[in-house]
Amino acid sequence: MTKIGIIGAGKIGKAFARHAAKAGYDTLISNSRGPESLRPVVEEIGQGIKAGTTQEAAAADIVFLAVPWNKLEEAVAHVPSWENRVVIDATNAVLPGFVPADLDGQASSEVVASLLPGSKVVKAFNTLLAAVLAANPQEEGGNRVIFYSGNDAEAKRTVLDLINRIGFAGVDLGTLNEGGRLQQFPGGPLPALNLVKLK
Repeated sequence: MTKIGIIGAGKIGKAFARHAAKAGYDTLISNSRGPESLRPVVEEIGQGIKAGTTQEAAAADIVFLAVPWNKLEEAVAHVPSWENRVVIDATNAVLPGFVPADLDGQASSEVVASLLPGSKVVKAFNTLLAAVLAANPQEEGGNRVIFYSGNDAEAKRTVLDLINRIGFAGVDLGTLNEGGRLQQFPGGPLPALNLVKLK
């Protein structure tokens, strides 16, 4: 069974965790405060999920990264290796006070990839508002769209399989530099866009 590790237990992390656990994935959620602090979250979501450390989450087959931008480096710093790990980057480059982070000309996911040497980063799940992401992905006779982009074709296929399995419809935007900029918040045209792909 594919194991999913979630780093970040805010609204986006919890919404994704609920979908992943419901779809039958072996799901582990983590935060900076430790597993014990996540007991209410685990009890709320129910079967298929447990709490763990950031290091345990980072050792999963697929890692879902959903931490505030100003906490990003701290969140990933203690992971011994990211080699060949498929990482879904659901972060947005916004600092406290709703200030855009200085990315020095890079796409935000390229910055994330530079912090995770050896990983295969796929940008996804960052464009929907948390309440929309948490809702039933099957709506109006179709499936809600999740945009994704990345530089590794195999990693993108893995993420697309996950997107489909939990009930969404994936739309491939290309590389991190091209598609990642379209998805990026702030700056890209796609954040907060709620589309449904009809069957």
